[in-house]
Amino acid sequence: MEGKTTARIAAAIFVGFAIAASLIQLSRKEESPIAARPAPVVVPSDPLAQTLRHCRDMGIAAERDPVCLDAWATNRERFLGHTPEPRQAPAVHPPASMFPSEDEASLSKESAPAPLPEQ
Repeated sequence: MEGKTTARIAAAIFVGFAIAASLIQLSRKEESPIAARPAPVVVPSDPLAQTLRHCRDMGIAAERDPVCLDAWATNRERFLGHTPEPRQAPAVHPPASMFPSEDEASLSKESAPAPLPEQ
C-alpha cells in the first residue's frame, strides 16, 4: 500500500504543478509583436552596382547579355584586386582556305621539312 500512496501523492503534485503553470500562462498579457521595420532603400551612386542589380533581375537571360558579362568581369576584377588591362582586338589572320593558290602551295612545300633518306 505504501507504493500506491506515494504514486498518488506524486501524481497529485504533478497535476498541481501543471494547473499552476497553465494558470500562469493564461494570466500573462499578450505582448504586441514589435513591428518589423522595412530595410532602408539605399540608392547607390555606383553605376556598376545598378548594372549588377539589373542583371540579377534579368535571370537566366543575363548569361547571354554582353552588358551583364562585362559587368560581371569588372566586378570580379574589382573583387580580386586586379586592375583591368585595356582589351586589345585579336590579331586578324587571313582565313585558311581548303584549296590554296599555287603561290601558297609552293610556300608550304618549301617550308616543309625535308624527308629522311631511307636506309
